[in-house]
Amino acid sequence: MKGKVFLFVVLSALSFGEDQKHFIGKGNGYGGELKVKVTTKGRKIENMELVSHKETSPVIKRAFPLLKNRILSAQSPIVDSISGATYSSLGIKRAVAEALKSNGQDFGRITIKTSLPEQPYANLAPIDTDIVIVGAGPAGLAAAISAKEAGVKNIILIEKLDILSGNGKFDMNFFDIINTEAQKKNGIFDSVDAFVKDKKNKMDTLERTQAQAEGAFKLDTWLRKMGIELNYNYGLRNHMAEKDAYAGEEIQDGLEKKVEELGIDVRTGTKGLDLIMSDGIVTGVKVQNKNNFYDINAKAVILTTGGFSHNKELLAKYIPGSETIATSNQMSATGDFLPIFEKHNLKVENLDILSIFSFIMVPSRDLTGGGSDYVLVNQEGEVFLKENPTSMERAKSIESQTGGYAYYIYDQTLYESYYRLQKHNKLGLHLKADTLEELSKKINVPYDKLKLVTKTLRAEGPYYGAKVQSAIHMTKGGVVADENTQVLNNKGEKVKGLYAAGEVTNTSAAYSAAVVFGRIAGEKAAQEIK
Repeated sequence: MKGKVFLFVVLSALSFGEDQKHFIGKGNGYGGELKVKVTTKGRKIENMELVSHKETSPVIKRAFPLLKNRILSAQSPIVDSISGATYSSLGIKRAVAEALKSNGQDFGRITIKTSLPEQPYANLAPIDTDIVIVGAGPAGLAAAISAKEAGVKNIILIEKLDILSGNGKFDMNFFDIINTEAQKKNGIFDSVDAFVKDKKNKMDTLERTQAQAEGAFKLDTWLRKMGIELNYNYGLRNHMAEKDAYAGEEIQDGLEKKVEELGIDVRTGTKGLDLIMSDGIVTGVKVQNKNNFYDINAKAVILTTGGFSHNKELLAKYIPGSETIATSNQMSATGDFLPIFEKHNLKVENLDILSIFSFIMVPSRDLTGGGSDYVLVNQEGEVFLKENPTSMERAKSIESQTGGYAYYIYDQTLYESYYRLQKHNKLGLHLKADTLEELSKKINVPYDKLKLVTKTLRAEGPYYGAKVQSAIHMTKGGVVADENTQVLNNKGEKVKGLYAAGEVTNTSAAYSAAVVFGRIAGEKAAQEIK
């Protein structure tokens, strides 16, 4: 009898249980409107799907799964946003809240400040590892993989944002690599000696340039072993994944996947606060995760924390006037370790040198443009730049125009020559018009003036336009490291236990060099502790 009653109860639940319901909610993210489908069963949120969006692919594909997990776990859109994807998070949370209103659940107004209650402060017990890497951009990921391949078992990789890969995940071009499969298919047989000859400069020692060249020679092979393929080569040493696919997304997706496969301990939302030093030897890092503070004791520390393009105070200090210029770099580029280098008497150089990219879109900050066959006009339809301006002069000149921006105008010939322009048009980020007069109306620039300054463009159209500024792309100065990535102190001595790679260092190089020197840092740190 008991068995029959139990069976009846189960069948009743199956027969009369609540059905799943689906609701669509809308919100505005960084790129515009997005839609989320929320699946509920009664009051329970069972699933979330991103139906449509205009967010940047490298951000949204990292951020959405994390935010989805937070919302499903909390059964509420009142959760912490994903750092590194703040506005995308806001749009998603608002979309979920709107969807749930249709289910009779009202979570109130969702704002940029909507989050979980702050945790109390806590000092946690220290933990021990072999190598700790601070910063999970291109250099940090490469260092972690390299150290693991060199036989180090215990590695902790910390990143202060909730998503990985730094600014590298946005980059179109992976330049300054040689001996690649794509080069060989193009009949280009580059060499280490040719690289060193081309790249010798005042910022880098000859030994570092040599190390970069040797690393660049081996890099394509290393990447391809992980399934990362850069199959399109142009302009000698420039590379993309394919002719119509950015390099950064391919590389960073692959590096993150490899780190996960290797079982490396990755701790996001965790910021490095200070170095732990004893008798001039680095023995670990002090870190913070939310309001939890603890020490990570290690046999070697690798710093890959990036530059300070997003820190207006430091920009004003080291390059007065630059603090008002926009940046294309991500929000974590705040130079957190510059005061720490000073505190511990570590050598820094060239903090007054910047890399300024000619054009980013307003307001999205995506790098845009290409070639020289364009016209740059202000809101009044006037050409305002002096001939052959420096990057800083261009940036400040655009900044001084009405609204602090200019219009980058080009024709079909330039459109067909540069994939970046084609991509931005497909995404709807640039304006297109069949005639110049039509374009002048779309951008609200006087046609009689516009036609006078665009005589170099094709007369028959179509024409294209984008609202642009110049932007600080990266800072070039930083802590001084030798060719083995070992950090030097103010006396020029090697600091035992401390390595650095990428934009945090004093270097003339950029993206590919961050990966090259990240690999070197992992290898050399592994050798030291073994």
